[in-house]
Amino acid sequence: MHHVPPQRSAPSTLDHTRIDDLRIAAVRPLLTPALLQEWLPLPEASAALVERSRTEIARLLRGQDDRLLVVVGPCSIHDHEQALEYARLLQAQAAALAPDLLLVMRVYFEKPRTTVGWKGYINDPHLDGSFAINEGLERARQLLLDILALGLPVGTEFLDLLSPQFISDLVTWGAIGARTTESQSHRQLASGLSCPVGFKNGTDGGVQVAVDALQAAAAPHAFMGMTKMGQAAIFETRGNADCHLILRGGPQPNYAAADVQASCQRLRAAGLREQVMIDFSHANSRKQPLRQLEVGSDVAAQLAAGERRILGVMIESHLHEGRQDMVAGQPLRHGVSLTDACLGFEQTVPLLQQLAAAVRQRRQTP
Repeated sequence: MHHVPPQRSAPSTLDHTRIDDLRIAAVRPLLTPALLQEWLPLPEASAALVERSRTEIARLLRGQDDRLLVVVGPCSIHDHEQALEYARLLQAQAAALAPDLLLVMRVYFEKPRTTVGWKGYINDPHLDGSFAINEGLERARQLLLDILALGLPVGTEFLDLLSPQFISDLVTWGAIGARTTESQSHRQLASGLSCPVGFKNGTDGGVQVAVDALQAAAAPHAFMGMTKMGQAAIFETRGNADCHLILRGGPQPNYAAADVQASCQRLRAAGLREQVMIDFSHANSRKQPLRQLEVGSDVAAQLAAGERRILGVMIESHLHEGRQDMVAGQPLRHGVSLTDACLGFEQTVPLLQQLAAAVRQRRQTP
């Protein structure tokens, strides 16, 4: 029997504004995921693509597919048409390299910042501090639908805990970033996501936090969240067995054969599958985009020598090389990243071909 507290009439003079919402400047309405999905529904052909590509990655994680998973694309999305221009180029490569590579386009809408800065297409789609989040959610969902319509699966980072309800039905593969791998809330989120999820090692290079995260995400959880109808609710998850480790470097890079071996030893000690994805960018490239080519050559050599524990790679690549800052009164350069510096697409194609050749060589290696 529940205890019902006695009813007390509050003093009419009690003023909650003295103690509540002191630092809230505004509260604005948020559209519901259900409404956005009604406006922008998922066509059957695209739903089949999402389902099929998730299954392919799950098979790859279980050693039933010997291709290499490649998540490649811009560090962050800031322009719809440029993202689609990139997607069309990538789709041609995905089709040509399909026997050896399972390509997923990196479509990142939320950017974790070390201090402050532009937080991404969902948070500020106009790039001007207007924070038109409802419009950002709509634009993000429309872009994912347009990319799926090309026949290309998409991957994204899950940073905000509510935004997955608006777009996760469209996502084939998700990442939990280095800053959030240790977060209990993100581990719980991953345990309920319908797609495979990669956890990055910590910004300090520590792999154990990601190994712990894999164990946590595989377990059932109960936590508070928001339903598609916008209602607060308690979610009970089944656990996600399709999670894996991503090596992204720390104070030192961690893509070499010795790093793969050390990481797999930690995974084995935890009773987990010995498999890693290697992020060519971030600390592994020391934030220098062209160094991704060096990392790629090293990883390709490991694959060609028969290394089967490397299940996939991540590449930051845009239409054009480098990065740019937003400067008031100056137009942005076409197809150049606003966040981390990327490879240009013309540099990306030979790298993809090098990786595909390494996968073919791996098949010939006992």
